[in-house]
Amino acid sequence: MNRTRDTILSLLLLGALGAFLWWADGHLDKYQIQVLNVVAINIILAVSLNLIYGFTGLFSLGHAGFMLVGAYVCAILILPASQKAATFILQPMMWPFSVMNAPFIVAVLAGGVVAAVFGFLIAFPVLRLGGDYLGIASLGFAEILRVVANNIVPITNGALGLKGIPKEANLWWNYGWCAVTLVVIARLINSNAGNVLKAIRDDEVAAKAMGIDVFRWKLISFTLGAFFAGVGGALLGSLLTTISPKMFTFLLTFNVLMIVVAGGLGSITGTVISGVFITILMEWLRFVEAPMHIGTMTIPGIPGMRMVVFSLALLCIILFRREGIMGMREWSWSGLFGLFGKRGEAR
Repeated sequence: MNRTRDTILSLLLLGALGAFLWWADGHLDKYQIQVLNVVAINIILAVSLNLIYGFTGLFSLGHAGFMLVGAYVCAILILPASQKAATFILQPMMWPFSVMNAPFIVAVLAGGVVAAVFGFLIAFPVLRLGGDYLGIASLGFAEILRVVANNIVPITNGALGLKGIPKEANLWWNYGWCAVTLVVIARLINSNAGNVLKAIRDDEVAAKAMGIDVFRWKLISFTLGAFFAGVGGALLGSLLTTISPKMFTFLLTFNVLMIVVAGGLGSITGTVISGVFITILMEWLRFVEAPMHIGTMTIPGIPGMRMVVFSLALLCIILFRREGIMGMREWSWSGLFGLFGKRGEAR
């Protein structure tokens, strides 16, 4: 009975989201729609990193590298041949990349799969390190990918990047992929496999003693997280219509990590709430980078000031609420009705 109720309520909630997106598509301006698109992509990226870091306990700083791979693979597959010829002015694009073309959904999946392959190749040697060494090594691999993309001009156009990418990533695609990401990772976390990942996170030695193949499960978690990071990168590249290696620096990983920490390590619900709140706040705080007029006095704008604000906010979260918004708790219909039931009994 409860399962049927939860299914109906979840479908109604999904329908409400669809109605909101339909309304937003016709009534909001381009900037507001762009922010809504970025919210969906940030949730995809943050949930994928939470799978690696929050649920499996692997401190990874290489998300920007997987996003880079996904963005370039998708862009190469959806760019028309004429646009490729016009964009590659230093050197002509290498065959067969110059003639490759695929539908958007295939290109996004390909971006995710190639990113997962890179994630597997990186994780296989690196996961044997563990702890802080894993974070440093994954950050190094992400930087290697960025430098390689900057130098293989016949494929990536080097520092000039790719321009004129078709803007296929609209509200429906982005929130559709966001829903897929949430469903896949939520079902994984709530299964026996999810219990295995949490056991590894809580006590790796005990997990090994119970007969769990710790290395294999870490590899699966890292590879799946890299897949969805590649999907997020593919959507972001199509949304912005232009990409270059300098976009995919550690700052991009830091932004995603900030959403995960603020929402709560090990909480999908917290990540979604934090993804919405922080993405909107980051856009709203752009005013601190613009010149401000106070009476007759003018305060010049300081580029990057909003990141200073967010860095201070992250420090406050770590110091005063280390568990984040939700901690390791999850929102559920049963918990909501149970809360209302307890309030009724109290009265």
